[in-house]
Amino acid sequence: MLKRIVQACILLLGGTLGIFLLPLLLKLVTLDHVVLINNPYITALLGAIIFYLITFWTVNPIVNFVKRIEDVLVKAPITDILFGSLGLGFGLLLAYLMGLAINQMQIPILDTFVPILLTLLLGYLGFQVGFKKRDELTSFFQNRGGKKRGEEAQEAKKEQVSNRMKILDTSVIIDGRIADICQTGFLDGIIVIPLFVLEELQHIADSSDSLKRNRGRRGLDILNRIQKEVNINVEMYDGDFEDIQEVDSKLVKLAKLMDGTVVTNDFNLNKVCEFQNVKVLNINDLANAVKPVVLPGEELNVQVIKDGKEYNQGVAYLDDGTMIVVEEGRNYIGKRIDVIVTSVLQTSAGRMIFAKPKLMETAL
Repeated sequence: MLKRIVQACILLLGGTLGIFLLPLLLKLVTLDHVVLINNPYITALLGAIIFYLITFWTVNPIVNFVKRIEDVLVKAPITDILFGSLGLGFGLLLAYLMGLAINQMQIPILDTFVPILLTLLLGYLGFQVGFKKRDELTSFFQNRGGKKRGEEAQEAKKEQVSNRMKILDTSVIIDGRIADICQTGFLDGIIVIPLFVLEELQHIADSSDSLKRNRGRRGLDILNRIQKEVNINVEMYDGDFEDIQEVDSKLVKLAKLMDGTVVTNDFNLNKVCEFQNVKVLNINDLANAVKPVVLPGEELNVQVIKDGKEYNQGVAYLDDGTMIVVEEGRNYIGKRIDVIVTSVLQTSAGRMIFAKPKLMETAL
């Protein structure tokens, strides 16, 4: 359909140019005495035939050009087209008014050349101003209807988006529990993976140390799992802070810039974020919060694994990995005994339980 329209337009253009230009061309070649050639119908027909022949080479490029313009206009937001057209119309109107003023001067060259130049220049400038100032114009019209309400809605939307930004650090990616947390739905919003964190993971994965290399590869596998298997939005942040060397400092800077939340299990980074008033989620805090509550005076049956740091201490572990320091428990290494909890120490780095053998408590 478009091809037929383009062909019809070219034929119409050829007929029009044939009426006005063919007689002039014939005078140049001294054929103006031919009566049939001077007939406007004949010249229109000749012009249409000539341009019809030209369509065999020109119609396809023109159709492709029109389709490209159509694709651009279809994909462009309606506000861009609306305000661009508004600016174009204002520019053309201004050019028309200035052209009328110049025509009144009756200067032979200026009254024909300058209006065309003004139309092209002011039309282009009007479109560019309307297109690039669309956000300001939109805000202006919104403010006319209710400035305060619009600002409050914008701030609320900005705060909602920023609160949904969760920025992952290297340690929490390598830890791996973040994938399970996202999969269960306890962590919502948008997961942000900074490029400098990905580069650090890649350096760790390329390390000559086998332990570091395995940890780096595990982190990359966790990222692939989050991106492919977990139903959550994942975005990459390509920016970098070249004036900052430490990755943790870059994370804090990015969190301030995006007003987002740092997700980590690094105790030191947790403290730095708290000191700089940056929102932080510590995976260890979450793990400690969901562990079974152990109260002083409770009885536990544990196996003493090794000796502790202090004299005559033994160390045992619960099934979830919580360390239990057993006072006077060195003599029970390798044995399973009943202990009584004396105190519980809870920090962001983990939880530690202190206990005494029940046999000693009974003897006392």
